[in-house]
Amino acid sequence: MVFSSIVFLCIFFPVVIILYYLCPSKLRNFFLLLASLFFYAWGEPKYILIMLFSTVFDYCNGRLIAYFTSKENHALKKVVLTVSVVGNLGILFFFKYTDFVLNAINSVTGSGVSLLGLALPIGISFYTFQTMSYTIDVYRGNVKAQSNLISFGMYVCMFPQLIAGPIVRYSHIENEIDARSHSPALCAKGMQRFLLGLGKKVLLANQIGALWDEISNMQAADMSVALAWLGALAYTFQIYFDFSGYSDMAIGLGEMFGFHFPENFAYPYESRSITEFWRRWHMTLSGWFREYVYIPLGGSRKGAGRQVLNLFLVWFLTGLWHGAGWNFILWGLYFFVLLCLEKFFLKNWLQKLPAFAQHLYALLAIVVGWVIFACDELGKLKGYLKMLVGIGVPAYNRLALYEWTTHALFLLILAVASVSFASKAAGKLARFGDAAAFWLKSAWCFIVLLLCLAMLISSSYNPFLYFRF
Repeated sequence: MVFSSIVFLCIFFPVVIILYYLCPSKLRNFFLLLASLFFYAWGEPKYILIMLFSTVFDYCNGRLIAYFTSKENHALKKVVLTVSVVGNLGILFFFKYTDFVLNAINSVTGSGVSLLGLALPIGISFYTFQTMSYTIDVYRGNVKAQSNLISFGMYVCMFPQLIAGPIVRYSHIENEIDARSHSPALCAKGMQRFLLGLGKKVLLANQIGALWDEISNMQAADMSVALAWLGALAYTFQIYFDFSGYSDMAIGLGEMFGFHFPENFAYPYESRSITEFWRRWHMTLSGWFREYVYIPLGGSRKGAGRQVLNLFLVWFLTGLWHGAGWNFILWGLYFFVLLCLEKFFLKNWLQKLPAFAQHLYALLAIVVGWVIFACDELGKLKGYLKMLVGIGVPAYNRLALYEWTTHALFLLILAVASVSFASKAAGKLARFGDAAAFWLKSAWCFIVLLLCLAMLISSSYNPFLYFRF
């Protein structure tokens, strides 16, 4: 079940939110846990056992770490943390990367080792990082171990951020797990955020995504440089509105249940460098790697050589986290190279350029990066990159002219919606007064909901790019 589905919008969520507010306060965590388990089991009931195991596993690890901390037994405390990290990563590796490794072995050795053919449990990359960060933070003394298994289970399984993040660390909502406030104003604010995210996903991402699917599956004889760049631009917009839309929906749902999840995007396509881009894109993931990998490895404190090695490890793992494929690894290493170039060579030069030139540089690098990300076959990736630079294809053709003119207005809308201009314009509604601004925004959200429902009913095209991660 995904948020942008009729089942979720018209049945699951209305029932859950009504029953949640009818529940006594002491039972709300338990009810939210049950609802989340049902949500997860809707698509993959057999894999619910993995999530439950991860929950109980790290609940026990957290309690043990707290116990050994109180006894000042640092050796056993470290053993428990090691068991937690190895166990979590072992589960993630087994389900997500086993077939990838076996494929690589078969390719190198020519052997015929059978693949396991395991389906990837929904959200495993997200909840594995969440539970692992919990035990690390308990070990560090940053948070207290949760003594209530129901409350901890609710945190791990909570459906709003289960399948696509943001990656909500325990420390983010520690004070809200057992005692959080609810109000009509917060619920209404959350509903507005959810509906705007839904609009991003259904009205923007789905529509431009269809163009990417069309272009990426064209025969080489029909392609041109202009068409290849249009396809790359389409995917660039699709993945932003798809993922940021789901993050908005998750944050909005969290507010309706009394939680304040961290922001995950800050208009990343306004960036003037790749360094800035990764401070704005999927901020909870980059923050997780910075906090639990980069800094513990030494960060930039041990010299330039060690810093480069640390960056390499972080970006190799970042690429691998996104999927078991060589394109994801190449995508991570591509950004590693760009970040190193900016840090050690290009920083001063870039700052001397006009703002529009900095922005153009960043956008070109980002778009090429998304092509690497999107092409899951190396042969297809090689061919598409060739088309971007005009190898084997003409600069433009009639089909390119048709597609660009047909989609020009929509591309302009996407460009405006992807930057802070619309948000700043909406902020000016406050001059009409808080009440008027609220009702104007609510009316707009209602229109978005109607359009989304109409679109979902009339179309079967509703992909979710981060579902596989």
